[in-house]
Amino acid sequence: MKHDLNKALSGISGILVTPYCKKGDIAPAKLAPIIDRALKAGVHLPVVNGNTGEFYALTTDEACTMVRDVAAMVNNRAPLLAGVGRSIRDACKLAEVSAEAGASALMIHQPPDPFVSPRGLIEYVKIVARASGNLPIMLYLRNDAIGTDSIKALCDIEGVKGVKWASPNAPMLAASIAACNPEIIWVGGLAEVWAPTFYAVGARGFTSGLINVWPERSVAIYGALSIGDYAKAGKLINGMRKFEEIRAEEQNGTNVTGVKAALLAQGFDCGPTRPPSAWPLTLQQNNQLDQFLRDNKILKKS
Repeated sequence: MKHDLNKALSGISGILVTPYCKKGDIAPAKLAPIIDRALKAGVHLPVVNGNTGEFYALTTDEACTMVRDVAAMVNNRAPLLAGVGRSIRDACKLAEVSAEAGASALMIHQPPDPFVSPRGLIEYVKIVARASGNLPIMLYLRNDAIGTDSIKALCDIEGVKGVKWASPNAPMLAASIAACNPEIIWVGGLAEVWAPTFYAVGARGFTSGLINVWPERSVAIYGALSIGDYAKAGKLINGMRKFEEIRAEEQNGTNVTGVKAALLAQGFDCGPTRPPSAWPLTLQQNNQLDQFLRDNKILKKS
């Protein structure tokens, strides 16, 4: 089946968790029912090896296994976005494997290296893109301090289709959109809560970790934003805000913890998170999560 990648990139990018077995090894097969539920609900673009997937806690070999197995589970029911990053050699290896596995596009993580120059980042993206056989590229931008000139230079690289904007700086997003090719797709990269703000300055679509737990709510929020019904979107977002507040605690160290704890409460044991992520939730956090799941009737039925 041929997919409309532009349409998918402008929709919900669902960042999948990485499950572990009791020994702590990756256990991709546990994702099957989570992927099935998300796609059935209408999530447009599953994403493997994103930050909700604990990308930086995985070895490169583990990330390679994840993209191969997730591609097989998605089975061309939707386009697949594959995260790549870390050292240039690791990123190139993972880009090559992602292409071979059948990924539709790459999401290139902004390197966390303390010594990154804007022109070095441009070269990094070019090299990784070539390693994939020139798959379409979604840039993952967390640090907007590189400035609009550098952002434009990144977006001018052949094959770049869009930017996942993961900075709360909406005025900078607006300036970047104005500076770049109008065909670039700007995706809100701070989940549902920030989506209306980013939509207001020109972004379309958003990333979501909620899709692992409650994909129907993510799809409803997307639907409201798509028709410009900000009041409805705001109401729907308020109904899931507590989940995102739990995930944002401990300097965002409970981000994936909250998702995996919710999945466990729903009967999907995807294992703990790996350090330095927090595990488990505190008693107070867990009580808040349990109340959220009960209030929204998305707790496992006993």
